[in-house]
Amino acid sequence: MSAASPDILIDEISEYFLSRITPEEIIAFKPSQALDDRLHNLLDRNSDDTITPDERKELDRFLQVSHLFNLLKAKARLKLANS
Repeated sequence: MSAASPDILIDEISEYFLSRITPEEIIAFKPSQALDDRLHNLLDRNSDDTITPDERKELDRFLQVSHLFNLLKAKARLKLANS
């Protein structure tokens, strides 16, 4: 069996969410203020070059999940535009 590419995984995840949550709900989702504050703190520390290796890993995970969610929101917008 061949390994699934990340694009296929993203498609499957987005279809799963879009079949259970309305596109409007997906588009409206925003992380909590505490998470937003933490992300900005990590971005600032990264810019200042004072970020620790563990914080860099945390920032990388934030950015990966953020990218996935941005793709999900884009698909939700397309779904709305096509309906």
